[in-house]
Amino acid sequence: MLIVHVHVHVKPELGEEFSRATVENARASIQEPGIVRFDVVQQQDDATRFVLIEIYRDTEAAAAHKQTAHYAKWRDAVAPMMAEPRASLKYEAVFPDLQS
Repeated sequence: MLIVHVHVHVKPELGEEFSRATVENARASIQEPGIVRFDVVQQQDDATRFVLIEIYRDTEAAAAHKQTAHYAKWRDAVAPMMAEPRASLKYEAVFPDLQS
C-alpha cells in the first residue's frame, strides 16, 4: 500500500471552484482498479487548505493514476487556483493492515 497526503493551499476566492474540480477528479479516481480510497478534506479553521488522501494498492497504481485523462484535466484546471505549490507526503499503513 502507498498512502499519499497531498497538501493544497488555494486562493481564497477559488476554494469552491477547487473543491468542485477536486471532487470530480476523486469520483473518477475511485473507479481506477489500483485506488483503494481517495478522500478530499478541507481544513475547518482555514477553508483555503485541503488535503487529498490517496490510498493506492502499490506504486504502479499511483503512477498509472497520473497517466489518466481525469488527473490531467484536474491538474491543469487547478494549477492557477493554487496560492502556493501543492506538496505531498508518502506513507505506509501500519494499522489496519489494508492488504488483508
